[in-house]
Order: sequence, then C-alpha cells, then structure tokens
Amino acid sequence: MGFLQTIAESRWGAWVVHHFPPGQFGIYLAVGICNTIFGYSTYALLTALLTPHIPFAYMAASVISGVVNITFAFFNYKKFVFKTKGNYLREWSRCIVVYGGTMLLGTAVLPVTVFLLRHLTPAQRSAPYIAGAIHMGANVIAGFLGHKNFSFAPVSREGSKGA
Repeated sequence: MGFLQTIAESRWGAWVVHHFPPGQFGIYLAVGICNTIFGYSTYALLTALLTPHIPFAYMAASVISGVVNITFAFFNYKKFVFKTKGNYLREWSRCIVVYGGTMLLGTAVLPVTVFLLRHLTPAQRSAPYIAGAIHMGANVIAGFLGHKNFSFAPVSREGSKGA
C-alpha cells in the first residue's frame, strides 16, 4: 500500500488520477468492454459478409461499422459514464470528431497491419480480424481523454457569451 500511495502522491500520479479518475475510468472501461464487443462484432460480421463480394472488404467493413459503433458508444458513454443531459447533437458530433480521427488513422494503418500480420505470422485468413482487434485496443486511452475533455466537456459559460 505504501508504494501505491507514494505513486499516487507523486506529480505523475496526481496527473494520472486527475485525468483518469478511478471511478469514472473504471465505468468507462466496463462500458468500453460492451462497446468493444458490439464494435468488433459488427466489424467481423461485415468483413465476413462483404469478403466474398468485394476486394479488401475489411476496409469497407471498418468504415461502415465505425459510424454505427461511434453512435452506439456515444449513447452508452453519455448515459453511463459522463452522465450529461441534453446537447445530443453537439456531443454526438464531438464524438464523431474524437473517434473519426482515430478511425481515419486506424483505417489508413489497417492495410499495413494486415500485411505485417500476414507476412510475419501464420495468420493468413485471420489477419484482418486480428488487426481490427489490435487497433481497437489503441483507441481506449485516446478515446477516454478525448471524450472527457472534448465530447462531453461542459459548455463553457464564457464561450457562450457574445455568441
């Protein structure tokens, strides 16, 4: 207990606790597990459905499932994690910005990840699925910080004056 208390009282520990409040971040992770299961399921299902019909189906699956999954996650985070009222369009559009940036970057890097998995591992057919799972994991930290400080951040009173 002494070691953890020392870390929590350090400048770095204080920064972490300030930006990742344990209760809120814990709920975020729990809701995120639900969102991840839903999100990965839609990605995998669309990849499986589209693969026989179009080349690089995992790319189309990534984009289509991305929009559906952002909306699903938005409602879950709004209700269970950040517990905001109203501002649906403002907060949803900000979620699009937060997730859209990571989705665009992830989609751009996805073919490289699939290529590397196919050439460095025996995972030929499963490479797109593994790559999708890897990319989802990277979005957890960036998503929490983006949502906490941007998507669901309170509307500043000063920003609304004079508007």
